[in-house]
Amino acid sequence: MKQFVKLVASDEISSHRNLNMGVDPSPTSEKQLFWQSLTILAWQICLALPLGLILSRFNIGGMAWIFSGIASGVIVLQVSRIFYQLTLKPNRSARHVGLVLVGLTIGFSIAQNNLIGVVTGIPIFVFLTLFLLISGTLIGYIYSRLSKTNLLTAMLATVPGGVGVMAAIAADYNKNVTQVALVQVIRVTSVVLLIPMVARILADDYISAPAIITAVEFITFTPSYFGLLLLLVGVSLVAVYIAILCKIPAAHFFAALLVGMTFNPLINSFHITTGITHFALPSMIRIIGQTLLGITIGEYWGEKPDFGKKTIAYAVMSTIMTLFAGAIAAYFAMQLTSWDWLTCMLVTAPGGAAEMILVALTLNHNVEVVTVGHLVRLIAINSSLPIWVFLFRRLDRQLSEAA
Repeated sequence: MKQFVKLVASDEISSHRNLNMGVDPSPTSEKQLFWQSLTILAWQICLALPLGLILSRFNIGGMAWIFSGIASGVIVLQVSRIFYQLTLKPNRSARHVGLVLVGLTIGFSIAQNNLIGVVTGIPIFVFLTLFLLISGTLIGYIYSRLSKTNLLTAMLATVPGGVGVMAAIAADYNKNVTQVALVQVIRVTSVVLLIPMVARILADDYISAPAIITAVEFITFTPSYFGLLLLLVGVSLVAVYIAILCKIPAAHFFAALLVGMTFNPLINSFHITTGITHFALPSMIRIIGQTLLGITIGEYWGEKPDFGKKTIAYAVMSTIMTLFAGAIAAYFAMQLTSWDWLTCMLVTAPGGAAEMILVALTLNHNVEVVTVGHLVRLIAINSSLPIWVFLFRRLDRQLSEAA
């Protein structure tokens, strides 16, 4: 446990060092940074939960918690900057915790489904992934030429690999972190907002009932249930720690997803007598996970209020092109499979894997298909990133020499 906490804390501190032009804070400033980040996160959660309860009354399903997280992330970060002169960067540790909680939520939700039929469609997922990667490369090139940005920055901005990961890679190679994060967050936010809206208009039955927090969930905790919950937390921490050491792509999300899928079968196989036939994840875990993902998206919005009109216009243009490429991929998926239009859209949507699987979960629509599709893409993107970085850095040097 201590090793895991040290690993997460060192990752948070190193991310702040990278994003602040390599300035290495003193031990005192590191401690202040930790408490400031923790305080801001507490305020964000305190604001997001009542906002989520209000939004859930508008019949938008579980997406209310992501939306409330986005709003609280923007508001609290802006208030801390304007009134308290704090310049903290988006909290990557909060996102990691959110990814773990969302991974567990998705893992438990698809544990009872038969994934054999989905796995047999992996060749189709691979084809769709290759199409999206090729089209993303072309979009990145167009974006770099129009915005006069180097190729590596443009590719990191336009590839659908997640806000935090792409921004961190940009910081490692001294590229324009804020520009990368801007394009990424515009795309992710657009997809998270648009797909539920389209589903709401065209297929209202796909919207699930909102999840409401009730005190009964906490009062009715039995010792057996609480013991299994503690066991789940411990197993998840160990699994995430091992995944990080093994450098597995999206380690926090992927490890938690596997734990969620296998927890009940393993408990049953070991014949552990608890009086609980099927362990279900508390609603609070699901809500906090979604809220934390929304908060980190909102923090990236709150971080950059002063971009020029041209920069924002090019970012929006690249997002539109990426969404169009996703729509073409969805059309191909409809021709190659028996999936309905919403499933194809969710599988090919150019958002972060966790966010898009979470959208499928809140819409209660073919979560296992969307999960496998985005995991295939996630693995492909993260596995090929070193090659991409090498090729585009070399091409950048050649173009600069030719100029």
